[in-house]
Amino acid sequence: MTEKILVCTAWPYANGDLHIGHLAGSYLPPDTFARYHRLAGNDVLMVSGSDSHGTPITVRADAEGVSPRQIFERFHARFLDTFQEIGVSYDLFTHTDTENHHRIAQDIFLACLNNGYLYKKRQFQLYSETEGRFLPDRYVEGTCPNCGYDGARGDQCDNCGKLLDATELINPRSKTDGSVPIVRETEHFFFDLPKLEDRLWAYLNDHKDHWRPNVINFSRGYLKEGLRGRPITRDIEWGVRVPLKGYDQKRLYVWFEAVMGYFTASVEWAHNVDQPEKWKEWWYDPAAKTYYFMGKDNIPFHTIIWPGELMAVERLYEDDPTKKLNLPYDVPANEYLNMESQKLSTSRNWAIWAPDMLERYDPDPIRYYLTAIAPETRDTDFTWQGFVRRNNDELVATWGNLVNRMVSFAYRHFEGAVPQPGDLDDQDRDILAKAEAGFQSVGELIEAVRLRAALEETMRIARAANVYLDQKAPWFQIKEDRGAAATTVYVILRVIDNLKILFAPFLPFTSQRLHEMLGYDGQLFGRQYTQTFAETERSHTALCYDNSQATGRWQPSRLPGGQKLRRPSPLFKKLDDDTAEKELARLLGSS
Repeated sequence: MTEKILVCTAWPYANGDLHIGHLAGSYLPPDTFARYHRLAGNDVLMVSGSDSHGTPITVRADAEGVSPRQIFERFHARFLDTFQEIGVSYDLFTHTDTENHHRIAQDIFLACLNNGYLYKKRQFQLYSETEGRFLPDRYVEGTCPNCGYDGARGDQCDNCGKLLDATELINPRSKTDGSVPIVRETEHFFFDLPKLEDRLWAYLNDHKDHWRPNVINFSRGYLKEGLRGRPITRDIEWGVRVPLKGYDQKRLYVWFEAVMGYFTASVEWAHNVDQPEKWKEWWYDPAAKTYYFMGKDNIPFHTIIWPGELMAVERLYEDDPTKKLNLPYDVPANEYLNMESQKLSTSRNWAIWAPDMLERYDPDPIRYYLTAIAPETRDTDFTWQGFVRRNNDELVATWGNLVNRMVSFAYRHFEGAVPQPGDLDDQDRDILAKAEAGFQSVGELIEAVRLRAALEETMRIARAANVYLDQKAPWFQIKEDRGAAATTVYVILRVIDNLKILFAPFLPFTSQRLHEMLGYDGQLFGRQYTQTFAETERSHTALCYDNSQATGRWQPSRLPGGQKLRRPSPLFKKLDDDTAEKELARLLGSS
C-alpha cells in the first residue's frame, strides 16, 4: 500500500556555506530516506529552504556593510549549487523571504492569536546605547547561567543546549562593538506554551517507542523543566511583519517563524505543480507520516515548539472540523560530527566546506563516508585517513572492483551481453537469495532511519558476492567449461543488479552509471533542476525535482540473459596514499 511520506530538513541560515557537519547531520540522511521511499513506490514530498531572517544573516550583513537580502541571496544560490552537486533531491528547496511564506506565517500568527495562544507582555530586553537599538539575541553573548560556558548566545547555549533569554546571560556584551548593553522595557507578543504542556506530554508519550532515545530524553527533559511563555516578536527591521496595526517596527521572531517553512514550502510546492490543494495530502491525512531531520541542537524546536504551534492552529485553510494538522511522526535528530578529534568550528575555520570538498572529490564517496560514520546516536569523528581508507578499501576494492571486473568480463567474453545461464547450483541460489533478502533487511533499516546500519548491511552483501566470485572463479571456468562460466557471470551480474538498487539511495550517481552499463535505459531517480518563480514584487529561484520519469524500483533484479551491456568504466577512483596528509596540511593551513 502506498504511503504518504513528508520529509522535512532543517533550514540552514543563509549566512555562510554548508560544511560536512551539516551534510552528515541534516541533509544526506533525509535524502537517502526520501530516495528509498521513492524507490519503494511511496508518495514522497521533500521540502526545505534557506532561513532568510535569522540574525546570523544580519550580523554578517552589518560586518560587510551590505543589506541582509544581499547576504541571504548570495548563500541561497550557493546552497542550490551544493545540493545539486551532492544530490539532495528536494521536491522544493525555497527560502523564507517569499511572499508565500510571509503571508502564511502571518496567517499562522493570527490563528494562534484568535485561538487564545498568544498574549502581550511588557518585557525587559538588552538595549545598546552605543548603537541606539534593542539587540537581537544573536547580537549578544555572555556566560551561560546553566553551565558557565562563556560563549553562550542570547538565545541558546551551544555548549549545554539550553534555550535562553538574553537577559539571563551573565556579563552580556554586544557582539557588534563589545559594549555592555543596558536593560530596557518593550512590549511583545508571547506564545503561551504552558497552556499546551499537557497536550505536549501526551504527544511525546505517543511517540516514545519509535523515537531515538536521545530525542525523546532531550524532549522530556525540556518539558520537565517547565514551559514558559516565549516572545514571538522582536524589535528589528528584517523579517516577517507583525500583521497588526501599531506593530510596524516589530517582526516575527525567527524561532517562531522559520519552523513554519515546512508547511509554507509544502503549500508553495503544490501551487508550483498546479495542484494548489495537494499539500493537504501530507498535512491533513492522518495516515501520512512526517519526518524531520536536523542536528541535536534543533531538537526542542521540532519536538516542542513546532508541535505546539501546530496544536495552537489545529486547522488552517481547512473547514472540516474533524481534521487537524499532522504533528511530526518522527524527529530522527543526529548528534554532532567532529573533525580530526576536534569540535567543528566555523569561527576558527576548523571545518571542511561542502563546495570546497566537492571541487576535489566525487559526490558518492563523500555521501558514502558521511553515512558510514553518521552520528545517529552519538558524536562521531571525520578523519581524512578514514575517508581515504573507506574509499579505497570499500568503495574501490569491494564494491567498485566487483562491478568493474565482472561487467568487463561479460562485455569481453560474451559479446557485450549478459550471458544465458545454465542450471543454477546451490551456491548460485544462495548468493542470489542473500542479495534478494537485502530488499527486506536493508529496507526495514532505512524505514527505521537506521541508515548507517542499512549501508553496512548492503556492503556485507557486496562482500559475500566477492566470496562467491572467488570460489567460482569464472576466469578459470571459461577455459574449461564456457557454459559454467556463463552461469556464474549471469548470477553475479544479477547480484550486482540487486546491489545497484540497494546502494542507490546512498550512492545515486554511481548507481545510475551502473544502471546504464547493465544495459538499462532511463533514470533510476528523477530530474533535479532550478527554477525561477515570479512573485508580485520580485522573483526567487528554488531547487525542484521531477520524479515522473524515474524507473527505479525497490525490488529484486530480473536482469535477462542476452541483454546488451554498455562499455564499462570504473565507478570509483582510488585515492593516493598521501591524500590524507595533504588534506590535513590544507586544513591546518586554513584554520
